[in-house]
Amino acid sequence: MADISLQNISKSFGAVEVISGLSLDVHSGEFVVFLGPSGSGKSTVLRMIAGLESIDSGTLLIDGKVSQDLAPGQRNVAMVFQNYALYPHMTVRENMAFGLKNIRLAPDEIKRRVEEAAHVLEISALLDRKPAQLSGGQRQRVAIGRAIVKEPAALLFDEPLSNLDAALRVRTRVELAELHQRMKSTMIYVTHDQTEAMTLGDRIVILNNCKIEQIGTPLEVYNTPATKFVASFIGSPAMNFLSGTTSQGKTGANFVTSDGLTLETNIALSNFGAFELGIRPEAIRISDTADGLPAHVRVVERLGDRTLVYAVLPDGTQIVAQDSGRSGVQTGDKVHLTFDPSQVVLFDAEGKAHHS
Repeated sequence: MADISLQNISKSFGAVEVISGLSLDVHSGEFVVFLGPSGSGKSTVLRMIAGLESIDSGTLLIDGKVSQDLAPGQRNVAMVFQNYALYPHMTVRENMAFGLKNIRLAPDEIKRRVEEAAHVLEISALLDRKPAQLSGGQRQRVAIGRAIVKEPAALLFDEPLSNLDAALRVRTRVELAELHQRMKSTMIYVTHDQTEAMTLGDRIVILNNCKIEQIGTPLEVYNTPATKFVASFIGSPAMNFLSGTTSQGKTGANFVTSDGLTLETNIALSNFGAFELGIRPEAIRISDTADGLPAHVRVVERLGDRTLVYAVLPDGTQIVAQDSGRSGVQTGDKVHLTFDPSQVVLFDAEGKAHHS
């Protein structure tokens, strides 16, 4: 296990700066997930840690050692790629042992490491098979095993589950979480899938436009997003946004929608005026009375334990509310929506979030 510290890291490809002054500390034994859309820079940061991309400026420390100028093989990290990249003519055992043979490790030590990794990954029965005889999930475990046998200070994962089907992705995700619990290794994991990030990460680093938007635990980034981008990127369905104006209320800022509905919040603001209100679907309910915002139901999505109601407000704003699994709401209904003011977030013109 090792601490990894990125201090004011920058990277450019020609005249295009893709990472600018990024700083981040990953603690020993921590599982950190880099999450963001395509082009956000998450894979570039991972490759700079691995030594597969150069660092133009800044400092990279791995286990306290300055590492930005070290060759990849000298950094004591191992990387698992999206493409398994297994040698088709070699058995699982030979694939896992290949890197260790290249550094001339003793045969007995190679055998020990391969068999221990195979036991941890539950692929001992597959050691004499070739990749063509394996399923996609089994091949991915072999690729992880090839990294584990190096006994690295940190394991780096670059979207390792994206080639798997949905059911297998869920199962392998659980296996990765269990693997981290058993090994207690430092792990950095890159994905664009928020479900993977929320279920795997001790902390999530959310990147957008090649900069860090927020770092926090899964619940922190979900419940207290720092920016409108984080609020819209985390959550399925995404957070709802309503335009309106704010004014001083009794306990905090009052928010008035374009339809004239006033919501009293406990959010303290230093300046008032045009704001956006953000609220999660689970904080919006279908009202049995005429209180709340009138809306027209366009789609009803029944998910068993809950029902998602996709509706349109009189001003054309689309909004998603959550009802119970036994909801009687039907497509085409006229409903009224009520909001939980304690779960409201206000966003200013710069996209900065203001919470209670």
